[in-house]
Amino acid sequence: MKILIINGPNLNMLGKRDKKYYGQLTLKDINKELKKRASKKAKLKFYQSNSEGELVTFIQRHLNYDAIIINGGAYTHTSIAIHDALELFKGKIIEVHLSNILEREDFRKIDYIKSVATKIFMGKKEESYYEAISYLLKQ
Repeated sequence: MKILIINGPNLNMLGKRDKKYYGQLTLKDINKELKKRASKKAKLKFYQSNSEGELVTFIQRHLNYDAIIINGGAYTHTSIAIHDALELFKGKIIEVHLSNILEREDFRKIDYIKSVATKIFMGKKEESYYEAISYLLKQ
């Protein structure tokens, strides 16, 4: 199984952001743990960008993967372009959020990814990512 792990804007700043919402771990820490959990069961490819266009292009170039785990960051709430790129993807799409976006500011309740997502994990900080990888590996 080939899985893309895609992270949007500001997720490269994990470990420095508000720990109440985003936890203490860095993105590198989370990716290291995901790789460990996937072990030999899946090949993971990691990508993070603060640029919407780069995220769209990355998705388009990897349509042959089996699954995507995506934390769109702020683009979750604003990007129809990322939604449309994900709509082209034929594998499973797992949406992840460190915080519970439904319990935060009103603008965060808008979610352009959810309509193309197979499953959503949120509100458990890094555990949201770990639940996503476990879900995919059990499929």
